[in-house]
Amino acid sequence: MKMMKRRDFSVGLAGLGLAVAQLPALAQNKPLAAADFSVIEPPAPVSPEKIEVIEFFWYGCPHCFAFEPALDAWAKKLAASPDVHFKRVPVALHPTLVIHQRLFYALESMGKLEAMHRKVFDAMHKDKIPLEKDEDVIEFMAKNGLPREQFAKAFTSFAVNVKTKQATRQADAYRIESVPTLGVHGRFTTSAQQAGSPERALSVTSQLIERARKGA
Repeated sequence: MKMMKRRDFSVGLAGLGLAVAQLPALAQNKPLAAADFSVIEPPAPVSPEKIEVIEFFWYGCPHCFAFEPALDAWAKKLAASPDVHFKRVPVALHPTLVIHQRLFYALESMGKLEAMHRKVFDAMHKDKIPLEKDEDVIEFMAKNGLPREQFAKAFTSFAVNVKTKQATRQADAYRIESVPTLGVHGRFTTSAQQAGSPERALSVTSQLIERARKGA
């Protein structure tokens, strides 16, 4: 399975959704191999309180869209682990895509991320709404019940711009060149392409979390 790489915005779904549904359990649970993940040197900065797990994604990426249901189900189970913190970090693989980072953090600042995250994916991939211009994003949010002026203010705010720059720095620290990619506590990354399938990538991430717990 391919991933969306920098300057590569033309790939299709390539059957990723079917791959998620049809994977045998044995392939998901096989032992961790060196080829399944990459080691980050030097490690990316992380908070010492919890094991940090990140999905680096882009709303316009078809593979991120197809990966979302399996990732969401896995992340909800992961939430039961008190020593692990999962989060999503939007990545701009090209400067013109910073708008989608700002969209993400504007929703987060308004407490509307959970309600709108999947709707943004659906708009871009099911309804073919590109959301490439500020006015298009603001209009879409207004149509979905968010106060227009409140969203517009958040979307262009200093705080959102700061978070966007922090997201880019974090992606750089993890050496992110393609999405979706999963990062574990500043030390490891894996992906469906590297691990062999979307569900296998989640299994590898779970094993990398165990390594991080043990300090291995």
